Amino acid sequence: MKRLAALLLLPVLLLSGATSAAPTASQSVHAQRLDAFLDQVEEGNAGIGSVSIFRDGQEVYARSFGQKQLAGVSYNADTKYQIASVTKMVTAILAFKMIEEGRLSLDDTLSGFFPDMPSAEAITVGNLLAHTSGLGNFAIKDGAVWVVDKVSEPAILDEIRKQGVSFAPGQDTAYSNSAYLLLRMILERASGRSYADMVAHDVAAPLGLRNFVSAGVAQPNTFLSYAYAGKWSAIKEIDYSNVVGVGDIAGTPHDLNLLITGLFQHRLLRRESLQQMLPAPGNGWGKGLAAFPFGQRRFLGHGGDVLGSHSRVIYNPKDGTAIAYSNNGERIPTNEFLATIVGIVYGEDTAFPVPK
Repeated sequence: MKRLAALLLLPVLLLSGATSAAPTASQSVHAQRLDAFLDQVEEGNAGIGSVSIFRDGQEVYARSFGQKQLAGVSYNADTKYQIASVTKMVTAILAFKMIEEGRLSLDDTLSGFFPDMPSAEAITVGNLLAHTSGLGNFAIKDGAVWVVDKVSEPAILDEIRKQGVSFAPGQDTAYSNSAYLLLRMILERASGRSYADMVAHDVAAPLGLRNFVSAGVAQPNTFLSYAYAGKWSAIKEIDYSNVVGVGDIAGTPHDLNLLITGLFQHRLLRRESLQQMLPAPGNGWGKGLAAFPFGQRRFLGHGGDVLGSHSRVIYNPKDGTAIAYSNNGERIPTNEFLATIVGIVYGEDTAFPVPK
């Protein structure tokens, strides 16, 4: 279970059975080669998931693969995946919405909400968003994962206090689940609303996201997670109620692309707010968005991983391409899988990876 330390949980910075292709798919995204790759994955029992590709706000390719390997599992185009830490991008969007409304500031300190937290007088909302607070990872306690079963909120807060800070706020960057948990709680306290309500009404409704929901409410029609050992077997995941605002949302790749495209079309936030979310040149992390470089191409987005489910959503501002990939059973590492998809979409001679 210690593997979760590298899951929802950690930065995703890249270096380089219904099946359907959308009727508008074109050679510009090399749909036939995408199909060939996903056929190989499916036929080799190498993964279970879905891919969606948008160009200029429209889906031009969509495919699910591998679900037929799950005996007795029913699913459809609306079946959701756990998107794990992609949730943090949503939390950042909600924070900037409140900043635009004047109900929160990047300079507000943790002391105004949690005065007994480490470095509360110095840690700002901006630090929480940018992973520069020095706070750690509440999901790992005494070297092991403890959020597989339900944990009380006071116990989680006690663990954050116990872990303290690893550096002075603003002096370094270190991915922090604790920071985003506190940020979510700040948003709830400042707004008087639940996180689930904010996700539903401030993000999903404006963009028409039909299958996008926080663990604060029921998440029907959501895939279980699977691991492979000669065959696919369902595994126990974390209790998502422990990670609300950090890694709890369930959604589809289609809705993930609607989300990131809508963000970059300024349908959720003002242009200046989006600019503040972006990583600075040479920095992998911004305030809710990460850099995903593939050769000379620079995508922006977020990723997330739990025990058996993995998601990535990335956007290329130069050409309006958005790529979302989610799986609930992985034998090809998600970053390698995504790099293959990107290479195919841009017409590169990309070798197909094989299961590890």
